Amino acid sequence: MPLLGNHEEMLLLSLSDRKVLECWLGSGGVEALRSYGWAPEARRSLDETIPRQHWQFLARGQLYHETDTHLFVHAGYVPELPLDRQPAEALRWQFVDRKKARPHCSGKIAVVGHTPQRSGKVLDLGFLVCIDTACHAGKWLTALEVHGGQLWQANQRGELRQGKSLKP
Repeated sequence: MPLLGNHEEMLLLSLSDRKVLECWLGSGGVEALRSYGWAPEARRSLDETIPRQHWQFLARGQLYHETDTHLFVHAGYVPELPLDRQPAEALRWQFVDRKKARPHCSGKIAVVGHTPQRSGKVLDLGFLVCIDTACHAGKWLTALEVHGGQLWQANQRGELRQGKSLKP
């Protein structure tokens, strides 16, 4: 199940809003389009450049995913609100402030992204784990197995690292 983040939201809205399109293009959209073989001189529209199956995948994006032990959101959350009452803006756009962060009222561990950890290391507050390890800035793309705490990371140079640096 894909999670809907701020960049996916911008891409979907850019089909009907020129200002959002310009914002998305300036926030990594040009690079995303180039990965589809797009060139500015081709003058192809977004829906011609990006395959239909990819649009369908993005359209199925959810604001959150929840298990018995964890909740997964793209960005952040309002600690005192159940997930089904969260403002969409918090789930897609809110940055984590490690000094102000509080556990979610469900008591579940939150797994989030969106707040780049420029050190390349996962932020583990016990009740919140941020796996955005600044891949966009040349650091690491991180995958996490939540029950065992196993981490896998890859960077743009093709280097790999793994470890079990989180509490299971």
